[in-house]
Amino acid sequence: MSERIADWTKGEQAITFQTCGACGHVQYFHRAFCAACGAPDPRDARASGKGRVYATSLVCRAATPETRAHVPYNILLVDCAEGFRMMAHGETNLAIGDEVTASFPTFAGKLVPFFSKRK
Repeated sequence: MSERIADWTKGEQAITFQTCGACGHVQYFHRAFCAACGAPDPRDARASGKGRVYATSLVCRAATPETRAHVPYNILLVDCAEGFRMMAHGETNLAIGDEVTASFPTFAGKLVPFFSKRK
């Protein structure tokens, strides 16, 4: 099994995804196997950080004391250019269908993907 490429979950400003060499399936969550066909060792790659908003939800009530300072904040589902969907934070004025690009600010003490409207 190859070494995993570092991404935002490891403190690096990047989003990684996997592609199966056997069936071509694209998946976002890191696994040791393909979620579609079960083949071992899907290969890791870095995403471009570009995508389109699939869904958006404005959070107006803090879930934890650490997130209270950020209310209101937007949680998105983003269809990324490489073919996977991910959940992330985003600008509060985003709408379904908006083209977006990722950056990596700190939210409640942790680095997170944050999508802004593509210019």
